[in-house]
Amino acid sequence: MKYIVALDQGTTSSRAVVFDDQAQIVAQHNIEFQQIYPHPGWVEHRPQDILDTQVNSLKLAVQKAKIDPKDIVAIGITNQRETTLLWDRATGEPLCNAIVWQCRRTAPLVERLKQDGLGNVLRDRTGLVPDAYFSGTKLQWMLETVPGARERAEKGELCFGTIDCFLAWHLTKEHVHVTDATNAARTMLYNIYEQCWDETLLRAMDIPEPLLPRVVDSSEVVGMLDKAILGREIPIAAMAGDQHAALFGQGCFAPGMCKNTYGTGCFVLMNTGANPVRSTHNLITTIGWRIDGKPSYALEGSVFVGGAVVQWLRDEIKLVDNAAQTEAVATSVPDNNGVFFVPAFTGLGAPHWDMYSRGTVVGLTRGANRAHIVRAALESIAYQSVDVISAMEHDAGMKTAMLRVQRDAAPRDRDHGDGRGDDGRAGRGPLERRRPAQAPGRRPGVHAADGRGPAPPPAAQLAQGRRAQQGLGRGRVIDVKPIQRRPQGHRCFYLLFPNPNKPHIRAAA
Repeated sequence: MKYIVALDQGTTSSRAVVFDDQAQIVAQHNIEFQQIYPHPGWVEHRPQDILDTQVNSLKLAVQKAKIDPKDIVAIGITNQRETTLLWDRATGEPLCNAIVWQCRRTAPLVERLKQDGLGNVLRDRTGLVPDAYFSGTKLQWMLETVPGARERAEKGELCFGTIDCFLAWHLTKEHVHVTDATNAARTMLYNIYEQCWDETLLRAMDIPEPLLPRVVDSSEVVGMLDKAILGREIPIAAMAGDQHAALFGQGCFAPGMCKNTYGTGCFVLMNTGANPVRSTHNLITTIGWRIDGKPSYALEGSVFVGGAVVQWLRDEIKLVDNAAQTEAVATSVPDNNGVFFVPAFTGLGAPHWDMYSRGTVVGLTRGANRAHIVRAALESIAYQSVDVISAMEHDAGMKTAMLRVQRDAAPRDRDHGDGRGDDGRAGRGPLERRRPAQAPGRRPGVHAADGRGPAPPPAAQLAQGRRAQQGLGRGRVIDVKPIQRRPQGHRCFYLLFPNPNKPHIRAAA
């Protein structure tokens, strides 16, 4: 039997999953690593932590699977996007900690770009909105702040990359310096229409072109795994940003099909096909995937804090001991008692794009307790998602044909407060939650398997997403009633539960 390994380097942990040639998960291993908060609004990772946890998770997953590495035909990489690294081209040593996608430190640099009249240029060329979320100003900050970095960059001594690029460089014996089109599209430096690094934007952020990686397809053999890691060379045959991988892995091939991934954040992507849709509702136009040099496009709404609010409840204010406990705590009260939570720990993403917003809990009264706060935190995930999906439907000029979801935010039944309508959507097409083995066309590592090993079964050829392939989807197919807006003009709405025995959640303005 032959196997494929998927590497999922996420915001809070690194994971490796071994699949057999029937798309079944054989083994997996996950290792968390430290989050660093040097100042309010700043988020960093140690690059060595990222590399060590990913390599160790790979080794341990293969050990758990009890397979011979010679039977692994390919490896695919998916990654947290936008997180920015800068390292020495000769030694691989990072110059500083990675600046995480959540980090807000470069907001003043973004404001400078807006003041210079580049806001519309950015939108027109990259499909993005000017925001500290993206990689460009993070790299600019490094070059301006790290001693000697700019001079060395101009001499070609340094490499810039997002996580996929960093891993490819360190995992391959050739030290390839590449990134795929989906990750390049998140840098605020890449022209998604012309498929090239944009000279105007590079000049605006004063970024030397020798720093930049070569942009490759999402499905392409980029190099060979260093023999020192598993004892043999294995093709690294695919790279894709996690949310783009999930869009493809969930089988969202037709325009109008959407997925929402409930991880650290919530990321809703809608397939728009070969033609990019330019948003008028503060969404992102992005590359869904690129195969054989041909991009497929998507609309995206990015919610910065989704499942991370559960982690915050657990780790920072200690209201729960583990993520699964939130279900019991939230259902111990009939409603939120008027408590509402805006988890803007790192600003607000789509459709608001406010870099300076911070988290808020409102509606506290003497009768409010731990359970109401936990419940409000879960409900906040749906409340953020519904704004994104509504904006998406207006932009695309179509109703959501299908929303496919992954429930990796926490192992519980009542994400977002209702336990069924956890999609946060406007009641359009059906919600579908699927396990990888149950999902037609959703199979592991086909990007990685292209041209390697035995031909996959026909259904497997549809799925080329990495994150969706790794068993993160949970649940079953469910029909949901609408999330409807109340008649007032301000932002308030209520959820209608498919389960009539559960009370409505009503949101104030």
